[in-house]
Amino acid sequence: MPKVVSRSAVSSSTDAQPTASSAAALRVYYCICGEFILVIDTNLSALPRRQSDQSTIIRCRESDTAAARVFKLNATSGDPILIERNGGHERQYRFLCPRCTLPIGYQSTPPPVKSGPFLYILPGALTQMQGQLPQGALDDE
Repeated sequence: MPKVVSRSAVSSSTDAQPTASSAAALRVYYCICGEFILVIDTNLSALPRRQSDQSTIIRCRESDTAAARVFKLNATSGDPILIERNGGHERQYRFLCPRCTLPIGYQSTPPPVKSGPFLYILPGALTQMQGQLPQGALDDE
């Protein structure tokens, strides 16, 4: 039987210019129990906050003035709750951690995720370091 010799070349991109996809790093966020919850194209601290409860606002749909964020949420739907706000009431459709059922965020429209214009992440619910409490998670205690 003849001997088969193969050759391979290894390509290195240390001298190559970064592409748009390599520059767009994804950020991963975890529940305080350690469960993977969110992957998003930007840091949550760079996103705007809601005045009423300081929740982080993630835009789900394109608008004339802003682009939608690219993200994936790993959460289960909870029961809707009615919150009393100044000047009225607000219905929140909550999303919960699939492991510990801690409230992670909410939106103003019924599930599925991204069915409304915005998704709101509750302050102190997520961390970038798995197994560590986020800064400010127990501020209200």
